[in-house]
Amino acid sequence: MSENPDATTAECCTPATEAIDAGAECCAGTDDASAGTDDNVTTVARADGSPIEHADPSLPVVVVGAGPVGLAAAAHLTERGIGFVVLESGEHPAAAVRQWGHVRLFSPWRFTMDGAAARLLTYAGWVRPDDDKLPTGAQLAEDYLQPLADLPAIKPHVRYGARVVAITRLGLDRVRTAGRDTTPFLVRLANGEDILAAAVIDASGTWGTPNVLGAAGIPAHGESDISAYVESALPDVLGRDRDRFAGRRTLVVGAGHSAANTLLALTDLAAQEPGTTVTWAIRATDPTRAYGGGEADALPARGALGTRLRAHVDNGTITLLTGFGIQRLSPAGTSVEVSDGHRTVTADRVVSATGFRPDHAMVSELRLDLDPTLGSTRRLAPLIDPNEHSCGTVPPHGVDELTHPEPGFYAVGVKSYGRAPTFLLATGYEQARSVVAALAGDWTAARDVQLDLPETGVCTSNPVEGDDTIAAGGSCCGTPAAEPEPAGRGQATGISGGPLSAPLTLVTIGGNAQDNQAGGCCS
Repeated sequence: MSENPDATTAECCTPATEAIDAGAECCAGTDDASAGTDDNVTTVARADGSPIEHADPSLPVVVVGAGPVGLAAAAHLTERGIGFVVLESGEHPAAAVRQWGHVRLFSPWRFTMDGAAARLLTYAGWVRPDDDKLPTGAQLAEDYLQPLADLPAIKPHVRYGARVVAITRLGLDRVRTAGRDTTPFLVRLANGEDILAAAVIDASGTWGTPNVLGAAGIPAHGESDISAYVESALPDVLGRDRDRFAGRRTLVVGAGHSAANTLLALTDLAAQEPGTTVTWAIRATDPTRAYGGGEADALPARGALGTRLRAHVDNGTITLLTGFGIQRLSPAGTSVEVSDGHRTVTADRVVSATGFRPDHAMVSELRLDLDPTLGSTRRLAPLIDPNEHSCGTVPPHGVDELTHPEPGFYAVGVKSYGRAPTFLLATGYEQARSVVAALAGDWTAARDVQLDLPETGVCTSNPVEGDDTIAAGGSCCGTPAAEPEPAGRGQATGISGGPLSAPLTLVTIGGNAQDNQAGGCCS
């Protein structure tokens, strides 16, 4: 990840140490932002060439979301002395991460921490976790994101319970052009409060907008009637949600990381609880891509995920249904019948692990240039296309690829990827660094985008059982097998999960689904 200590900063703070020392008095955001100028925001001259050089210097940059990437943006804004306010709809930082806190990431700590955030934390006396350890979501939240949000230079400028419902320009709808680049953003909260901003960084994520079960991108017939039987992605099967799955028939729908983690947890539960059965439905006719890179994966934990999944399918612990595109769901007593039009599966619980999609409704009055397929920016789309890339083969990208026709507005993190499931935290951190550098007018740093990503395979884990450390030896991510196959088309999901990109097929072609499982771990 590119970090430029010589980058030009605003006159208020130089990087890291002085920002921490100065805290709210120097790198101030706003503790009680409201429409109009806020006296708590320090006036900082806008650098020439900044996308917001003509904006009112008393207005903050609004960051939507206090998740990993939103807080990374706050850390970079702190280092550069740019006033900001973070608006988080939850009551704590990393509210979405905490919901899958039981899941262990495949990426070690070194790939899950932002550079600016780590510098600020280290100066404050924080003890850095072992770079080679694999954190759980709960550890990511409690050992890194909570301390980051609590830093004196950041905490006064994070507002919880602040749900953003709309972002526009003050007094201007999407059609009006005159004076647009000098007009403040207006950010409206669910409680009716309006906040004015010089720029907006949308790091709100996609966790609250999961994809539907229906195969055509719209709800299947009857889907709204069986919500009582449906679980969202990544339930805590072996923990708090155990009673809902023990001794029951569960259908897991989806081919991304969230499906794989849930399937593996269910196989563990089946070994402990008689009567627990596991069925896995995917739209693709061949599951090979869902298994990922196996031994050729640069992250051993990630490769182990697909290897374990394949083994459970081969030994019959998991019943795999390929070419299964859901058309109808119907209540059947205390269970639900799920049909693709030719086959019907009866289940007590259905886990919807079909991925997520961005919600652009709150920015509908801004001028966005969205790719018609993925919903990312048009320039970013070919770099993250899941038909061409895994999460480890996404090229470095930054502010240029994230820029919309609306000056000063950027979506970063998983939301920037639209429906592409190829997101990694390291990618989001580099996006945040690049965008903030641009807002500071430091285009050299903004365009010096670099990523060091492990290649191939499935992009989350439960890793090798009982192992929370990456394999020793070789590269920092473990030693891949010699001459691994290219991973460009391997199914690879990040935090967002996601379905396989494959033509919709309503019936399995060529006989028994098990016949289609041969082949290497990378297609």
